[in-house]
Amino acid sequence: MKFIGAHVSIAGGVENAPINAMNIGANAFGMFVKNQRQWSAKPLDNKNISEFKNNLQKAEISPEHVLVHNSYLINLGSNDPLKRQKSIDSFLDEINRVNLLGLKLINFHPGSHLNEISADECLENISNSINYLLQNTQNVTLVIENTAGQGSNLGFDFSHLAYLVQNCIDKERIGICIDTCHLFSAGYDIRSKSEYKKTFDEFDKVIGKKFLKGMHINDSKTKLGSKKDRHESIGKGTIGLDGFSNLMQDDMSDNIPLILETIDDTIWDKEINLLRKLGDK
Repeated sequence: MKFIGAHVSIAGGVENAPINAMNIGANAFGMFVKNQRQWSAKPLDNKNISEFKNNLQKAEISPEHVLVHNSYLINLGSNDPLKRQKSIDSFLDEINRVNLLGLKLINFHPGSHLNEISADECLENISNSINYLLQNTQNVTLVIENTAGQGSNLGFDFSHLAYLVQNCIDKERIGICIDTCHLFSAGYDIRSKSEYKKTFDEFDKVIGKKFLKGMHINDSKTKLGSKKDRHESIGKGTIGLDGFSNLMQDDMSDNIPLILETIDDTIWDKEINLLRKLGDK
């Protein structure tokens, strides 16, 4: 079964996210657990937590199908130990919030070297940071998101993701989130059936499909291999409907959250329905 939704707003409190998802016909959703552009936020109170859980039941959405996204400020690969520790501390707080809400998954961008260190050194920093997070938390699975390769961001190559998974101390609490726009912009084609199969056969060989814990479903404004992160509405970009048909007809995308981050939130309900139709075999 496909669990499709969108990254919905938490304006007014995290407890509003499940209702926002229900209102667009979703059976999964993404969300932040605090302001994604600020380091600190007031703690969740008992009212936030209880209302969130009640609204999740009202929306008939399972905690396993909520893919939390962490803060954009966090950089686990920073060369500056103080900045890296600040990122780790902020991430720890977000994992704690995910636990309080009874959720299971938090996805994050691996990190950036900012042209201060080599890619290998940055990956080692990210790996060490992930292991520290796992050692100091419980329950929640950390889901690494592939990137488009924009700027100094790592995670655009399957080998980067494989390194982080392979060096993880707890393989039961690590996973991958594939963003389709990022995938395409990084040079992995999914438009034809043959290219789609080639891409995900490589994913399985290098990383392992068992680690796929969620997906961000986005078309791309830019061409294959552009290394630019520019999302577009489904079927209106350079990936096109065939690519999403390939994805929606693949059993690999069953039973994990498939989350829209497309640019026009007024048509998310229509895009959810479109994806469901594309999945009809």
